[in-house]
Amino acid sequence: MKSGAAHQYLTTGIEGLKNIDVNSIADDNAVLFMWYVGAMPQEAIDLVRAWGFTIKNMNGFVWNKLTQKNKPHFGMGFYTRAGSESVIIATKGKFKPVSHGVRAVFNADEQIQFEGKAIKHSKKPLQVRDLIIELCGDLPRLEMFARESAEGWDVFGNEAPNSITINDKTPS
Repeated sequence: MKSGAAHQYLTTGIEGLKNIDVNSIADDNAVLFMWYVGAMPQEAIDLVRAWGFTIKNMNGFVWNKLTQKNKPHFGMGFYTRAGSESVIIATKGKFKPVSHGVRAVFNADEQIQFEGKAIKHSKKPLQVRDLIIELCGDLPRLEMFARESAEGWDVFGNEAPNSITINDKTPS
């Protein structure tokens, strides 16, 4: 299969992800928003725990994916065909949202702006950043595995310019 993530960019296995020392850079009271693969929920749960967070909602944000013609997306899937992607919300400490009016399910605003052009593999809707800010307020923010910089956000990722460094917990 040539369409998988490993054919598009460098990937890291679950054990490598668990060894990224996210806990060391997160505030004592923090919130984690993490896209995850619907076919791998246990791995997502294990990763959130390894990073020192507690899951509050497995479907904190749900991207109802549409085609370029505004039809429901018909994705991959063993049991059912994926038409959405989800974000886990997890917390560390006593994080409290500043808004209780943020909706979980959304259609991406920018989907209709692509006008039939191919979307970069794994690209996520930019409006999720705005939803996070609305929910949490204007706090320090980090986007991990980013491919581009975003104003007001620190970034971590081998494709992102000006990426920060996060230590690895793997014993030497």
